[in-house]
Amino acid sequence: MNKNIKQFMLGAVALLTASTINAQSLNGSFVGKLNAGLTKLTIVLNIADDGTATMESPDQTDQKIPAKVDFLSKDSVAVSVAMLRASYQGRLVGDELQGTFKQAGFSLPLNLKAGTLERRRPQAVTAPLPYPTEEVTFRNEADSATLAGTLSVPAGAKTVLIMVSGSGQQNRDEELMGHRPFAVIADYLARHGIATLRYDDRATGQSVGGDVANATSEDFARDAAAGIDFLRKDKRFKKVGVIGHSEGGLIAFMLGAQKKVDFIVSLAGPGVCGDSILLKQMQLGNPAGQELTMEKVRETIAAQHNAWLNYFMSYDPSDNIRNTKCPVLAVNGKKDVQVDAEMNLGALRRLLPKNKKNCLKAYDNMNHLFQHCTTGMPGEYGQIEETFSEEVLKDIAEWIAKL
Repeated sequence: MNKNIKQFMLGAVALLTASTINAQSLNGSFVGKLNAGLTKLTIVLNIADDGTATMESPDQTDQKIPAKVDFLSKDSVAVSVAMLRASYQGRLVGDELQGTFKQAGFSLPLNLKAGTLERRRPQAVTAPLPYPTEEVTFRNEADSATLAGTLSVPAGAKTVLIMVSGSGQQNRDEELMGHRPFAVIADYLARHGIATLRYDDRATGQSVGGDVANATSEDFARDAAAGIDFLRKDKRFKKVGVIGHSEGGLIAFMLGAQKKVDFIVSLAGPGVCGDSILLKQMQLGNPAGQELTMEKVRETIAAQHNAWLNYFMSYDPSDNIRNTKCPVLAVNGKKDVQVDAEMNLGALRRLLPKNKKNCLKAYDNMNHLFQHCTTGMPGEYGQIEETFSEEVLKDIAEWIAKL
């Protein structure tokens, strides 16, 4: 849940579709697998017609990273990627670049086959839909932010949830590495008679305004609160809830303590102070992290001078959880390495007021994005076809229906 990590889902099968190689110069996209020891990472090298290049590591991020072309001919290329402190040299043999990837003093063979990366996403939501959707906007006046989103309203729906994404600026679908989990969740709920409002984060997608550089979870909570006010004015709905993922779960309890919502669905939401989450995250994500101390983590975070991280590191959700009297469904994946299930669900069990409608559950072999996984590490997110577990979707819909 670290804003700099913010990442990602279980993955995909990479398919290569043929691309044409210009006989006069080497251009197009080339895809291959880098054997990095414990994991194999998909690497994409894109060479444009004008001789510029970018590199992608789609199992880790959607970002196309600029690469400096050091040499380019009709059958050979050498690029350096300053952002990664890496380089690649390859020679074309048939339709494959055969070469070497270098980073941090290590040299690894990397062959890239001409083609483009396509990901299988069997849960992708496509038109036509069996329920109407509305494109809407709502306004957070306090922060001068106008939020744009999609309201999915199945016939006769009396219950609606606002969907709040995890850390980092995300679009209304919480889209990452070809996955669109919020779209999948909204579609499933709509098909079970439950309405949702999902929106682009401030200054993202079609949303405009609102400070981002200095914004913290409190600022983003005001965006969500504005959306709740918008939904309260819609006379079609009798109950308004919130479903928050990761940081969105943290925000859900802020809203719950303020008595703004009728119920909460927390997807891997924090139950302990941010510094404890960050320390556990680093320990789970790196065996060497076992030697880390809380003091070292706080020093490292403070040195980044990041307003969001500094706030999150010191934020303790205990009081807001204690003051959340509405029904709560809180779920985690047992292999979540970003918001540890045992630590955070344990805190929620201790802190939440007794409510017979509360339900807290951890799922075997699921990661931070509620995908069935092997290790739970973020490097898997882009490699898994599943976007969001059907089992968890079913549990969410059935729990809401019983309220």
